[in-house]
Amino acid sequence: MKRLRTLLIRFENDLPAWQTPAFRGAVIEKVGREHILFHQHLGDEEFMYRYPLIQYKSIHQKPAILCLGEGVDEIYKLFDHKSWTIDVRDQKYELIIDKLYLGQITMNVWNNSYTYTLSRWLALNEKNYEKFKGLTSSFDQLAMLEKVLIGNILSFAKGIDWHVEQEIKVRIDEIKQQRKLKYKDAFLMGFDLRFSSNVFLPEYIGLGKGASHGFGVVRKLREKK
Repeated sequence: MKRLRTLLIRFENDLPAWQTPAFRGAVIEKVGREHILFHQHLGDEEFMYRYPLIQYKSIHQKPAILCLGEGVDEIYKLFDHKSWTIDVRDQKYELIIDKLYLGQITMNVWNNSYTYTLSRWLALNEKNYEKFKGLTSSFDQLAMLEKVLIGNILSFAKGIDWHVEQEIKVRIDEIKQQRKLKYKDAFLMGFDLRFSSNVFLPEYIGLGKGASHGFGVVRKLREKK
């Protein structure tokens, strides 16, 4: 069991999802590259391989930043600046905060099942995608994706220092869409889907490749009354 602090900051500005990496880059330049949690790079050529505790999103076409654990403390380095103007693709943006959501969540494997949507999920690299296409049945393809998703949740757990002692269960209920998405200099297959798990996940966290760039965004489906 692990108590995790979360902070979601939503801004009033407009930002389509495809511009999220540019928004991320603009915030990093504003804060300064010496603050590693904002970008995960130890130097020009060295990458810090850990789950990102500061993540950049587009929520309802508005820019947002999600902070987890240490990231909640680190985000002040952005707002400590007198000017909140950033440059996104040569356009000036004056960041205006719309809403702040500060919370704490108990991370655990429960007896209940929770249902989520997962959007723009980059589950497979090029090699694994060829393996995925080579599977002859949709059952085998789902099983492969479920295994990857469990691995992504375990990577998230490791990144927030949560030691998982019980079995994590995942079931993909529906794949809504598959499409190629540009990530850095490559086009990877992205999935929009609905899944269930016995882990209660924080709203808007990223899973899989590009989690800090706005890919693999988790939303909990509310139960209909």
